[in-house]
Amino acid sequence: MGRVRKVLTGQLVVGALVVAVAAAGFGLYWFQPWKLWQDETVEEALPGIVETSAPPTVAPSTAPSESAPSESASSATGPQALASGELISHEHATSGTVKLVRLADGSHVVRLENLDTSNGPDLRVWLTDAPVKEGKAGWHVFDDGEYVSLGKLKGNQGSQNYTLPADIDPARYTSVSIWCDRFDVSFGAAELAAA
Repeated sequence: MGRVRKVLTGQLVVGALVVAVAAAGFGLYWFQPWKLWQDETVEEALPGIVETSAPPTVAPSTAPSESAPSESASSATGPQALASGELISHEHATSGTVKLVRLADGSHVVRLENLDTSNGPDLRVWLTDAPVKEGKAGWHVFDDGEYVSLGKLKGNQGSQNYTLPADIDPARYTSVSIWCDRFDVSFGAAELAAA
């Protein structure tokens, strides 16, 4: 009888160890806690803006009426900020500016500038129609209404662009959330106000 008890006890210990290792592995995959200490910085220029190291040279004019185009004329055809807002913190400390920008070709992008938030598993940038609420009341509201996922967050720090699909009317949306799709929670969000 003692021998049977030892065998059963040994099998239970091995079974418990297998379950514990599997649970730990699943927990590490699901929560990815190491991301809280890993920052990913992405610095993208706004599409349509050409950065130069020196100002462009203009050939001298031969007649007074042949002046170079004014800067206001060239900037009118460039990107235009339609709306903007400041990110507030929800589940994680989050800061930065969000802009809804119409590009010269008529397409739209959501631009995150000076973003600083925690890294996490399955972070997305969502354009939503939900109101931005402070504190815990705002953590879970963004999937209650209409939203468009603009893709995975490219980096938890820096300035980045997210293209809106061509069939999306940006006027229907009033906020942007850095959304953790795995845990259905907002890391931070900004209400968009007309620029």
